[in-house]
Amino acid sequence: MLNDKKPKNRLAPRSVYLRRTFFAFIVAFSFLSFSLGLGVWGYHYFGHLNFIDSLLNASMILGGMGPVDVLKEDSAKLFASFYSIYSGIAFISSMGVFIAPTFHRILHRFHIQDADSF
Repeated sequence: MLNDKKPKNRLAPRSVYLRRTFFAFIVAFSFLSFSLGLGVWGYHYFGHLNFIDSLLNASMILGGMGPVDVLKEDSAKLFASFYSIYSGIAFISSMGVFIAPTFHRILHRFHIQDADSF
Protein backbone atom coordinates (compact mmCIF):
# COMPACT_ATOMS: atom_id res chain seq x y z
CA MET A 1 0.00 0.00 0.00
CA LEU A 2 1.05 3.55 -0.53
CA ASN A 3 0.17 4.77 2.94
CA ASP A 4 1.35 2.10 5.37
CA LYS A 5 2.85 4.55 7.85
CA LYS A 6 1.42 5.12 11.28
CA PRO A 7 -0.45 8.41 11.52
CA LYS A 8 1.70 11.27 12.75
CA ASN A 9 -1.26 13.29 13.89
CA ARG A 10 -2.95 12.44 17.13
CA LEU A 11 -6.56 13.18 17.95
CA ALA A 12 -7.11 16.92 18.20
CA PRO A 13 -7.51 18.29 21.72
CA ARG A 14 -11.02 18.68 23.06
CA SER A 15 -10.76 22.49 22.83
CA VAL A 16 -10.07 22.29 19.09
CA TYR A 17 -12.96 19.86 18.62
CA LEU A 18 -15.33 22.14 20.55
CA ARG A 19 -14.21 25.17 18.55
CA ARG A 20 -14.85 23.29 15.28
CA THR A 21 -18.23 22.14 16.52
CA PHE A 22 -19.17 25.68 17.54
CA PHE A 23 -18.12 27.03 14.13
CA ALA A 24 -20.16 24.32 12.39
CA PHE A 25 -23.13 25.23 14.58
CA ILE A 26 -22.80 28.91 13.61
CA VAL A 27 -22.63 28.04 9.90
CA ALA A 28 -25.62 25.67 10.11
CA PHE A 29 -27.66 28.09 12.25
CA SER A 30 -26.90 30.97 9.86
CA PHE A 31 -27.95 28.94 6.84
CA LEU A 32 -31.17 27.81 8.54
CA SER A 33 -31.89 31.39 9.64
CA PHE A 34 -31.42 32.61 6.07
CA SER A 35 -33.68 29.81 4.82
CA LEU A 36 -36.34 30.65 7.39
CA GLY A 37 -36.14 34.34 6.46
CA LEU A 38 -36.53 33.44 2.80
CA GLY A 39 -39.63 31.42 3.62
CA VAL A 40 -41.16 34.14 5.78
CA TRP A 41 -40.61 36.68 3.02
CA GLY A 42 -42.07 34.35 0.38
CA TYR A 43 -45.17 33.47 2.34
CA HIS A 44 -45.71 37.13 3.18
CA TYR A 45 -45.13 38.34 -0.39
CA PHE A 46 -46.74 35.57 -2.44
CA GLY A 47 -49.27 34.21 0.06
CA HIS A 48 -50.31 37.59 1.49
CA LEU A 49 -50.04 36.21 5.03
CA ASN A 50 -49.13 38.34 8.02
CA PHE A 51 -45.63 37.87 9.44
CA ILE A 52 -46.64 35.52 12.27
CA ASP A 53 -48.53 33.21 9.90
CA SER A 54 -45.65 33.45 7.42
CA LEU A 55 -43.21 32.48 10.17
CA LEU A 56 -45.41 29.57 11.19
CA ASN A 57 -45.73 28.22 7.65
CA ALA A 58 -42.04 28.67 6.86
CA SER A 59 -41.02 27.01 10.14
CA MET A 60 -43.32 24.07 9.58
CA ILE A 61 -42.08 23.55 6.02
CA LEU A 62 -38.44 23.94 7.04
CA GLY A 63 -38.90 21.46 9.87
CA GLY A 64 -40.54 18.96 7.53
CA MET A 65 -44.03 19.09 9.04
CA GLY A 66 -45.95 20.68 6.17
CA PRO A 67 -47.93 23.86 5.59
CA VAL A 68 -50.56 25.22 7.96
CA ASP A 69 -52.53 27.76 5.91
CA VAL A 70 -54.32 27.09 2.64
CA LEU A 71 -52.85 29.13 -0.20
CA LYS A 72 -55.29 30.51 -2.75
CA GLU A 73 -53.11 32.02 -5.46
CA ASP A 74 -51.08 30.04 -7.97
CA SER A 75 -47.95 32.12 -7.34
CA ALA A 76 -48.14 31.28 -3.63
CA LYS A 77 -48.61 27.60 -4.41
CA LEU A 78 -45.60 27.63 -6.75
CA PHE A 79 -43.50 29.37 -4.12
CA ALA A 80 -44.59 26.87 -1.46
CA SER A 81 -43.71 23.91 -3.67
CA PHE A 82 -40.24 25.23 -4.52
CA TYR A 83 -39.63 26.33 -0.94
CA SER A 84 -40.54 22.89 0.39
CA ILE A 85 -38.06 21.20 -1.96
CA TYR A 86 -35.39 23.76 -1.04
CA SER A 87 -36.16 23.36 2.67
CA GLY A 88 -35.67 19.62 2.62
CA ILE A 89 -32.24 20.00 1.06
CA ALA A 90 -31.34 22.98 3.29
CA PHE A 91 -32.25 21.15 6.50
CA ILE A 92 -30.37 17.98 5.62
CA SER A 93 -27.33 19.96 4.44
CA SER A 94 -27.20 22.09 7.57
CA MET A 95 -27.45 19.02 9.80
CA GLY A 96 -24.61 17.46 7.80
CA VAL A 97 -22.47 20.54 8.40
CA PHE A 98 -23.35 20.48 12.09
CA ILE A 99 -22.47 16.82 12.70
CA ALA A 100 -19.38 16.80 10.46
CA PRO A 101 -16.85 17.64 13.23
CA THR A 102 -18.20 14.87 15.47
CA PHE A 103 -18.26 12.33 12.64
CA HIS A 104 -14.73 13.35 11.62
CA ARG A 105 -13.49 12.95 15.20
CA ILE A 106 -15.03 9.49 15.50
CA LEU A 107 -13.53 8.35 12.20
CA HIS A 108 -10.17 9.82 13.14
CA ARG A 109 -10.24 8.02 16.50
CA PHE A 110 -11.02 4.70 14.78
CA HIS A 111 -8.20 5.30 12.31
CA ILE A 112 -5.72 5.97 15.13
CA GLN A 113 -6.86 2.87 17.03
CA ASP A 114 -6.61 0.78 13.86
CA ALA A 115 -3.11 2.08 13.05
CA ASP A 116 -1.91 1.48 16.64
CA SER A 117 -2.88 -2.17 16.44
CA PHE A 118 -0.35 -2.89 13.66
